[in-house]
Amino acid sequence: MSLFEQKSLYQTEAGAPLAARMRPRTLEEFVGQEHLVGEGTAIRKAIQNDQLGSVIFWGPPGCGKSTLARIIAAHTRCHFVEYSAVTSGVAEVRRAIEEARHRRQLHGQRTILFVDEIHRFNRAQQDAFLPHVEDGTIILMGATTENPYFAINAPLLSRSRVLRFEPLTEEHLRLIVERALKDEERGLGGLKVRLPEECMSYLLRIANGDARVALNVLESATALAEPDAQGERLITIGMLEQVVQQRAARYDREGDEHYDTISAFIKSVRGSDPDAALHYLARMIRAGEDPRFIARRLVILASEDIGNADPHALLIAVAAMEAVQFIGMPEAQITLAQATTYLACAPKSNASYMALNKALHDLETQPLAPVPLHLRDASYPGAQQLGHGRDYLYPHSYPGHWVAQRYLPEGNWNLPYYEPSDNGTERKIKERLNRLRELLQSRLASPETAPDVPADEPDEPA
Repeated sequence: MSLFEQKSLYQTEAGAPLAARMRPRTLEEFVGQEHLVGEGTAIRKAIQNDQLGSVIFWGPPGCGKSTLARIIAAHTRCHFVEYSAVTSGVAEVRRAIEEARHRRQLHGQRTILFVDEIHRFNRAQQDAFLPHVEDGTIILMGATTENPYFAINAPLLSRSRVLRFEPLTEEHLRLIVERALKDEERGLGGLKVRLPEECMSYLLRIANGDARVALNVLESATALAEPDAQGERLITIGMLEQVVQQRAARYDREGDEHYDTISAFIKSVRGSDPDAALHYLARMIRAGEDPRFIARRLVILASEDIGNADPHALLIAVAAMEAVQFIGMPEAQITLAQATTYLACAPKSNASYMALNKALHDLETQPLAPVPLHLRDASYPGAQQLGHGRDYLYPHSYPGHWVAQRYLPEGNWNLPYYEPSDNGTERKIKERLNRLRELLQSRLASPETAPDVPADEPDEPA
């Protein structure tokens, strides 16, 4: 890449947006992602030594993915080609790969192919990169806001290094905004813009970790500010609110934020933190998440994480799900809030869930014995001649509606499956179940102590 080509990466027209004009040009100007490109990091050294291989930049919008790619372009001796999967097709990429092959054969120069929004290419389109990454024709550099482990082909991922970008902090955004306010060449320094601290704080909050949003809002608010007698432009909260209209939530109902937010919501309810649970519930409601999806997850949680510690939890969760379908939004959000707070505050137990897992594991690892004869269905003609139901003891015919008899088939089972916790209602369940288990073991160990079958037992128990 010639010096002219390198410089052209950063040339912007006078009318370009502030975010484009203020794009960092060097690693020293780059803000954020210290875990990746901070002093002494392996990635920074690889960039400086022009030894960076194929990589996938993964992170939210406005955190510096494209900017870092352009900085790498200025440092590398490779030919740098940039495409966007939104505006470019595979045919164009294939032409670039063919040119890269000729460039390597004729001049020995490698090519870095940067594809922004690479997740927009489908699986078949992504396959077009594979052989050329494999044989070194191109060094692939992709940028995506989606989880690459879901959005990128596994073979392509295995040949690339995934670099996770984090949202910019308010401290990072403050530095970027202050630079834009002071820079007279590329920024707003020549306009004498004054941004009071309360306006700065508001701007940093609404930007939500996105530098592009912060600079775009700042530029639009500056256009609203009329210069005073001294030529100074004062930005007010009202101007920022007029520009923003509404805080843009970084949330995609089919993307990473969707899964991360519902995960945080469920974990907050499981962790008995109603305030955190309501925070994530509000995020989802505000972003337009399907309330039925939230309700279904609450029903699952009621059984998985609360269970018999509070048997009412499942009733409330199911009632909430039905109410959401019956009422609809926006009123259904109140019902979701009630169910969320109840489940978050309820005593917790995953004993039922763990018991099922243990039983399923036994079925996968142990021989499957037949159902004992005395438990088999004896309601159809000929069943009794087969011995079905013989010697079955009907629990309701005994004191306490319980009688000692074996229900499990023969086998080396990993018992007990169900081990109630000491929380809520399960404490009482645990005490009764322990007594019954001890009594059962005692009776089965000494069959002579077992009671006789009472005369009032039904003739053909099902």
